[in-house]
Amino acid sequence: MIKRRNTMEKGKVLVIDDEEIVLKSVNKILSEENYVVDVTSSGRQGIDRAIERSYDVVLSDIRMPDIGGMRVLRDIKRAKPSLAVIMITGYGSVQSTVQAMKLGAADYLEKPFTPDQLLKAVASTLDVAVTQPVEDQAVIHKEEVIKVLERAATDGEFIAQLLYHGADALETYDLTGPEKLAVLTGDIEWIEKHTGALTSLQRKWLEQRLSAEIW
Repeated sequence: MIKRRNTMEKGKVLVIDDEEIVLKSVNKILSEENYVVDVTSSGRQGIDRAIERSYDVVLSDIRMPDIGGMRVLRDIKRAKPSLAVIMITGYGSVQSTVQAMKLGAADYLEKPFTPDQLLKAVASTLDVAVTQPVEDQAVIHKEEVIKVLERAATDGEFIAQLLYHGADALETYDLTGPEKLAVLTGDIEWIEKHTGALTSLQRKWLEQRLSAEIW
């Protein structure tokens, strides 16, 4: 639910992007429209702030040097499933950002975006957030998750599909968005918390993803 703090304020927004020009621009545009804006250039710091503080929506870049936008999305939704996240993408990363929407992101903005595009994305996301159902963040399909991990450890063609097509490569499996995101981002700790200890074979794909640039 959107928390109104006064009659003028439209909502509180956290912006996570390693480009200073983007942070300044988004801050200016949103502040002038009566949004309360908080910014950070660190993905890791952004996750901490999103979890510790109160925001109505988060905007996060998909590519950042310290931690990728997919992991930002994953960790924020894990802690606060109802908090809407809009992904920001540059040229060449649109496909990854579209995948993020299939994994829980509310919307995406492609750089360079106009003030109007930014304001429309934030406003529409806040409107939808009021009625958007919250997706369960626990592992529901344990056997399906294990099946995917074992295939990813041995099937080169499947690995290529996961790398290039992300969530689309998992369409034939009965998995929730959070389950798919955990598999694609190598979230060993979360998966083992819900499924029990994994074998070395089952962990193989997840360990490879831990050092991935985007996911």
